[in-house]
Amino acid sequence: MTDPRYPIGKFSYSGPLTADQKKQCLDNIEQTPARLREAVRGLSGSQLDTPYRDGGWTVRQVVHHVPDSHMNAYIRYKLALTEDNPTIKPYMEDRWAELPDSRQPIENSLAMLDSLHRRWTIVLHNITDPDWQRTFRHPELGPMTLEKTLALYSWHGQHHVAHITSLRKRMGW
Repeated sequence: MTDPRYPIGKFSYSGPLTADQKKQCLDNIEQTPARLREAVRGLSGSQLDTPYRDGGWTVRQVVHHVPDSHMNAYIRYKLALTEDNPTIKPYMEDRWAELPDSRQPIENSLAMLDSLHRRWTIVLHNITDPDWQRTFRHPELGPMTLEKTLALYSWHGQHHVAHITSLRKRMGW
């Protein structure tokens, strides 16, 4: 049985990415908002408030988490493209998921994700080959290249969409 925490497996990066892998990652990031919208289409309030696994976040919290996380990634890209190896500030995603905005209707977060990804993909599609090796320093993970971060967020969107689609399948929704 698949671990419900990692329905598509844990993130792994064995870089550097080939041109085709990079294109696939870019496509995945670009398609994340539409895939997330499709994953939650037609869910009721009680379904949105169902945890995707025992002890896990609710579907609603997952939906609010994705733009929170991707907003941080977008800012990290902009920092790395404009500064030399900046140290970023991580955030406590578990605590963010408990804030009042994570219990609100999901449409605002879906709209935010749409808008954010339109801007983010413009930045991503215009990164030059040498700039993919630019870095930011994560206090817990160390230096992160923009290329590795691309792979991470390609996985991240698919990972959370799969939390929802796997739950729907298990529950027969």
